[in-house]
Parts: sequence; structure tokens; C-alpha cells
Amino acid sequence: MSESTNLNRKDLKFSFIAGFLIGLLAMPVVKAARPDIYDSIYLTIIPFFFIATPLGAAIAIRLSQKISIIWQLAKFIVIGVLNTVVDLGFLSFLTFLFKSYVDLNSTDTFLMLGASTITFYSVYKGLSFIVANVNSYYWNKYWTFEENIKKSSSEIVQFFVVSLLGFLINITTASYVFGAINPIGGLNSDQWGLIGAAIGSIAGLLWNFIGYKLWVFKK
Repeated sequence: MSESTNLNRKDLKFSFIAGFLIGLLAMPVVKAARPDIYDSIYLTIIPFFFIATPLGAAIAIRLSQKISIIWQLAKFIVIGVLNTVVDLGFLSFLTFLFKSYVDLNSTDTFLMLGASTITFYSVYKGLSFIVANVNSYYWNKYWTFEENIKKSSSEIVQFFVVSLLGFLINITTASYVFGAINPIGGLNSDQWGLIGAAIGSIAGLLWNFIGYKLWVFKK
């Protein structure tokens, strides 16, 4: 971590890029979750995150003077938010794509395993997590944990193990929320699927931070 109390050029650039991507990918998520308000706020979504992300990063790096881990944790949270909207955005894309062109709903059965039913939602969620996980590796390696050295085979294996466990925590939690808990607040199945995905992402992120920091990118 840089000892400077101000954002350096690299941190500023990464903050703006992350903010822009968060805003861009949040748009389809907001449209799916709250179509009633999307039309009135969609023009402000990208500018908000584009400004708020580097501003939050500047505050975090100041606070890190008191507690050093705050800066690294703040970067991980930013990437966590980015990964979440990558996850949810790709999930929304798959849901809308297959519903619109194949007439396949996320609640339809994909596979029966005894008394357990695996729906297409779980398949979509698995694919969206893989995309988000690839994104996670590069952002966390080169920004959060600042591992600029060439990746080794052992690092790849360690990342795979931590990410696989994070994947299982993520998809199990998301699928449980989606399948075992009835939607609340009048949400439809697609909206409730996004809620399940968000909860799964949070659970997976907590595990991933511990695994990445203490094992994969340990200095």
C-alpha cells in the first residue's frame, strides 16, 4: 500500500474506471429490479458512481492513516461492488435473453437430483459467477493486493481453490434464498433472483477477502 495520504495516479485511474464500470453495469440491474424508477434515474447512474468511487477512495486512503487495512479493504469493497454488478448484470442478461428468445424461465427445471430440483436460475447464476470471478482475479491482483509480479502456477491453484469454495458459498446461498424463501414485498421471480444473487455475492466476498489476503496474495 502506498504511504501517501492522497490518491496516486494509478489509484485515481483505477477508481474512475471501476466507478464507470459499476455505473454502466448497474443500469440493467436497476432496470430489472426497479423498472418503475429506472426511466427517471438512468441518466444519473453512471455519473454518480464515476464521481462517488474516487471520492470514497480518497476518504478511505485518508482514514488508512489511522487503520492501515482500511485502504486495502476499501479497494476490495469497490471491486466487490464491481464484481456484484458484473454478476447481477450477466445474470439479468441471461435471464432476459433466454426468456425473450427461447421462452425459458429461470424457474424452469434444468435437472432433477433425487428430491432436489436444479432450476435454470442456478445454471445462469453459475455462469455469471464465473465471469465475475475472472474479473475479480485481475482487479484484486493488480490493484487491491498489488501483486505486480508474474503469476506463478501455485498462485493460480490457490486462487482456484479459494474461488471454488467462494463459488460454492455464493451459488448455494443464492439458490437457497431463491428456492427456499418466498419473495417478499411483491417481488416477482426475476427480482427475487437478483436479491438471492446479491446475498450470495456478499457471502462469497467475505470468504474471498480472507482467502485472497491470507493465502493467495500473501506477501
